[in-house]
Amino acid sequence: MIQLTKLNGAVVLVNPDLIRTVEAAPDTLIKFIDGETLMVRESVEELSNRFSRFKRSVAAAPEIKETPSWT
Repeated sequence: MIQLTKLNGAVVLVNPDLIRTVEAAPDTLIKFIDGETLMVRESVEELSNRFSRFKRSVAAAPEIKETPSWT
């Protein structure tokens, strides 16, 4: 999840995997795959940077191996 700021100053957490598009209109408008939209204070460039950091952190996370409960 990445932290963003709505236009009214409220902080929200967003799952980047659910974002379809981001555009500057002139405020930054996020469109989600379910059709919902969200306007945020962060710039398109800042969102891109946060998305990239999020994806790198997920890729760098150690693999979790589950042990079957029957062993």
